[in-house]
Amino acid sequence: MNYQDEFRQRGLVQGLAGRLRRLVAAYDGTMTFMEVCGTHTMAIYRYGLRSLLPPQIRLISGPGCPVCVTPNSYLDRAVALSRLPQVIITTFGDMMRVPGSSSSLLEERAKGADIRIVYSPLDAVAVAARNPEKQVVFLGVGFETTAPAVAGSILAAEADGIANYFVLAAHKTIPVPMQVLTADPDLALDGYICPAHVSAIIGAAAYRPLAEELHTPCVITGFEPADVLQGVLMLAEQVISGQSRVEIQYSRVVRPEGNLKAQAILRQLFTPCDVVWRGIGLIPGSGLAISDRYAAFDAEKMLPVEVEPLREEPGCACGEILKGKLDPEECPLFGTVCTPESPVGACMVSSEGSCSAAYSYRQ
Repeated sequence: MNYQDEFRQRGLVQGLAGRLRRLVAAYDGTMTFMEVCGTHTMAIYRYGLRSLLPPQIRLISGPGCPVCVTPNSYLDRAVALSRLPQVIITTFGDMMRVPGSSSSLLEERAKGADIRIVYSPLDAVAVAARNPEKQVVFLGVGFETTAPAVAGSILAAEADGIANYFVLAAHKTIPVPMQVLTADPDLALDGYICPAHVSAIIGAAAYRPLAEELHTPCVITGFEPADVLQGVLMLAEQVISGQSRVEIQYSRVVRPEGNLKAQAILRQLFTPCDVVWRGIGLIPGSGLAISDRYAAFDAEKMLPVEVEPLREEPGCACGEILKGKLDPEECPLFGTVCTPESPVGACMVSSEGSCSAAYSYRQ
């Protein structure tokens, strides 16, 4: 199997949709399931999967896009660093157009700042090696999926004696905010479509508190149309049977124990910390800070800079959208003031953002 085309077959998708409709036909009420992965969000919009669901099933998008949940204060620090003549900023491309309080990295590059798009943290280490007279900062934004690669870049820089490489860390972990959202009575969640990329690293055990203590069904789900529908079907079966457990639909990739080597490198390089999530606020223990052992690579500690006062864009509903309390179309700026060509909020910038997905596939 090539793990892609088979899970897009029309007959398979329609068959799963039919099974789901028959399963919930006698169910009196609505089951609300949240996905917390930007790739799931994009797949649901791209393939029009909501149109295949019975009225008893409601899908909402949560904080599954790491760029989207990164607060303005982080962008403002990155912008401030980019204005230092001795600094080269390296970043993945999806950070370039995210608006901060008064500017973006794209705007700063247009003004002359040395900001370079890289495709791997190791590319950033190579930039540092080629420019020993500069201080090279990599913007480490992401969940548990990308954090091991960033950790590996620090180890590579240390091994090669590259002292001018730094990481501005904004890594976040997914299970803790899922618990926060589950406790929100306004959401009344019945289950989670758990992220596949993250789960490939952390495994299934990380979601057990959700299932066992908060009685919320969880299914780790793949990204193709049949994957998503099967994940929803498995969640609905748990709800109807009155059970709550962690299941793995995406078994062709995700293992119960996760990636033990990646977990080890995360423990070695990072330590849990309290971080702010855009729209949700401060969540204790949900971030990954560079540990004291590797403080020499921590841009925030080693490259102090004055950061402008925080400013949020009036009218932007990114926060409520990230919590699943509003659909993108309910934002007053959606599709008018805020578009992919002229984004106001981070949810419209990233390819994994809810607003970007809704705008791209709204027809």
